[in-house]
Amino acid sequence: MSKLRFALVPLVFAVASSCAQADDAVEKAVDYRQGVMNVYAYNATSMGDMVKGKTKFDAAAFARYAKDLAAAAQLDVLAGFPEDSINDDSDASDTIWLDWVKFQDKHKALQEQSAKLADVASEGDESAMKEQFGKTAKTCKGCHDDFRN
Repeated sequence: MSKLRFALVPLVFAVASSCAQADDAVEKAVDYRQGVMNVYAYNATSMGDMVKGKTKFDAAAFARYAKDLAAAAQLDVLAGFPEDSINDDSDASDTIWLDWVKFQDKHKALQEQSAKLADVASEGDESAMKEQFGKTAKTCKGCHDDFRN
């Protein structure tokens, strides 16, 4: 019996180590997605404040925020949503994993709309910038409505 116990000890440590590594990988993925979402929020909020008149409209700054949002939208944020990262404490709704294709489509829409926003903003037409910002913000809201707790 004691030989069996000694044989099982390395196996128990290997399994525990594997679980800890898996937990660490999930935690890193969640940190990554939250970081990307923070970049989205920073840029979108900065532009939104200009559009709403909370801050003075600055076309050059708006264009930088639009460019940064478009660049961030090209990151593979979907990698930050592994199935084993479902958590009741997260803003991410379980419906993400139940309708993964729709979630991917929402992300693709953000990529497309934010790229258009960056293009429009580079032209400097305030009215066009505000109009395209509205379309881009609508893609953010659509995803939040469907996939955020």
